[in-house]
Amino acid sequence: MRRNPRRRAAFEREAAETRHALARGEVDEAFRRLERAHILGQPWAGAHSWTHWMMLRIGWRRRDGREVRGQVLRLAAGGLLSWAGWLPVGNTGGANVPPKKPMPLPDDLAEHCR
Repeated sequence: MRRNPRRRAAFEREAAETRHALARGEVDEAFRRLERAHILGQPWAGAHSWTHWMMLRIGWRRRDGREVRGQVLRLAAGGLLSWAGWLPVGNTGGANVPPKKPMPLPDDLAEHCR
């Protein structure tokens, strides 16, 4: 993927908001922000893997076995798929959606994902 500093900055904002929400104990808000960060961070193996790692941590915190299992599988493959350029556009990354399923982009993120 060609460099996209606006997309990277948007990812960093969502990651920061995730951290702030977790610090406040707002787990649902943190997960919502992670879904947005996942959409933005998919092109970069490190960012992509970080979102899955954080989703795994939240799944563990919630005692959500489905999320934990789903994120372990996504962690195993997510970074490799980023390097290969195989990215389902708009996919939010949670275990509640199939990993290969493209999804509509949120309007406010679409401008960064072109």
